[in-house]
Amino acid sequence: MPSISLFPRRSKRLIIFLLLAVFCFLGVYTWNWRTGALDTFAERSGMEIVIWTGTPLLWAREKIQGVWKRYIYLVALRQENDRLRAKVTDLHLQLSRLHEDAAEVSRLRALHSFQPPEEWRIEGGRVVSYRFGPHAVVESMLVDKGIAANVHTNTPVITSQGVVGRVLRSSANLSQVLMITDPNSRISAIGRDNRTQGILVGQGPGDFLHMLYVPLNDILEEGEVLVTSGLDGIFPKGLPLARVERIIRSSVSLFQTVYAVPLADLRNLEEVLLVSNVSQPVVE
Repeated sequence: MPSISLFPRRSKRLIIFLLLAVFCFLGVYTWNWRTGALDTFAERSGMEIVIWTGTPLLWAREKIQGVWKRYIYLVALRQENDRLRAKVTDLHLQLSRLHEDAAEVSRLRALHSFQPPEEWRIEGGRVVSYRFGPHAVVESMLVDKGIAANVHTNTPVITSQGVVGRVLRSSANLSQVLMITDPNSRISAIGRDNRTQGILVGQGPGDFLHMLYVPLNDILEEGEVLVTSGLDGIFPKGLPLARVERIIRSSVSLFQTVYAVPLADLRNLEEVLLVSNVSQPVVE
């Protein structure tokens, strides 16, 4: 009859393996306890593992921090550039306003330097709008002074350079000014140097002024300044009107053909002077 083992063969092998493992563990433990070799190996290997795993993480952290700092720097730099750009724009606007103010002061100073005769009174006005060109009914402009400022029909309008025209009609606070270039404008004129008289007539936009009724034998020179004679009863005597540009003397006419250009810059007016004769009754 076969014998029956109390422990199966596999269990015996397991028990033997466990006993060998415990024996080896105790042996290694005892050896490590005496020499400390395993502890030293574990310490050094652990440090190497930490270094090898920590270095990439540290590099990644530095890169991320660098990118973030550069982003923050660029955002701050862009904000600073925007602020400086806005400041430069504001300074340019201020400089433009200062130039405009200086130009206005220069113009007003030149207007203020005009001294009319004792019986004439001056009133400053600003140009509101123009009506120029071949499709306009008349060569005219609007000024922000009217009857409320004692500005009436035929009130002369001038600048420091010369005559602009006269008031054609006026309302309470506005006046329409007929320019000297309009064909309906006629002003009694006289040469400043040779005292030759005539009638200065407008010929429309972009054309010369004509001085009519200048006798053929009277002396008038190119470049001579024409001034108001005061004989028309509208303009005070001696206001600069135009400069003679060209003279044609014909053998078949009793009069000279005289071309002149206005002294006032009629296309770029912003402020004007309205000159009223306080000794004459108002005619509307």
